[in-house]
Amino acid sequence: MVEKPKIMIVEDDLDLAEMLNAYFRVQNYDVVTAAWGREAIEISEQEELQLVVLDIRLPDIDGYEVCRQLRLQRRTQNLPIIFLTEKRDRVDKLQGLELGVVDYITKPFDIQELRLRVRNALNRVERQNTVNPVTDLPEGEMVDAQLGGLIHGDEPWSLLLVSIGGLAQFREMYGFVAADDVLRAVTLMVRNAVREYGSETDFIGHLGTEEFLIVTTSDKVTLIRQRIEGRINQSREYFYPLRDRDKARVAMESSTLKLSSGVLTHEDGVYSDVDALKVALHATATTSSAGS
Repeated sequence: MVEKPKIMIVEDDLDLAEMLNAYFRVQNYDVVTAAWGREAIEISEQEELQLVVLDIRLPDIDGYEVCRQLRLQRRTQNLPIIFLTEKRDRVDKLQGLELGVVDYITKPFDIQELRLRVRNALNRVERQNTVNPVTDLPEGEMVDAQLGGLIHGDEPWSLLLVSIGGLAQFREMYGFVAADDVLRAVTLMVRNAVREYGSETDFIGHLGTEEFLIVTTSDKVTLIRQRIEGRINQSREYFYPLRDRDKARVAMESSTLKLSSGVLTHEDGVYSDVDALKVALHATATTSSAGS
């Protein structure tokens, strides 16, 4: 049986919230509701949500702040959010889009239109869940399939993990656009290193939003690792706004945008499944100093 998509409706108008709850349950959705912003954040920490319909005007914190808090958490940072609001100003819509809101519908609204917007947003996520929307690199099922092929294959391999820790703190300080720019810049460095020192059959993807995975061979992995670490360590202070360049090194040493990496090869062990392989790879990660 296909699992029902779970959506959360955050709306302080209790009559409207109850109507939307009943309507979407009839449409075969699993629905949870919240009347307060902080309540919505708490629910998001406990439930596996697929989408949020979020009113901007709430009794405690507004929808923008709820959205910011959701974007700072790993499990909800890519959760599709539809703003439901009475506001129509262009500035309000731009603010929502900057926070990564996927759609924006104003009251009063057509319930059929909202249903279609919810359906379309969920369909887009389903199509995109194998590719990171910021870096355009494979993730999720595509990466697991790649790793599964290594476990069951006979060819020698080496895995390189490169992680940019502290991106959530960086995002909170400087915004989503700046954090996405960091991910794109690191992606370019990774691609260039693999192009320069790797081979055409090497694979690049994500284990997590902040984690890059390179599948290569033992004769190439050290050169690729050194090239990536060198380029990132040379460039990290330029990820920060110009006004904060003088504070960049202090920030980096206090874990913001801290670089770590690790290498695992086919000779290091036998792995029963993809999860065991990932655990072993993460165990190899060590922090790189800016001077290396």
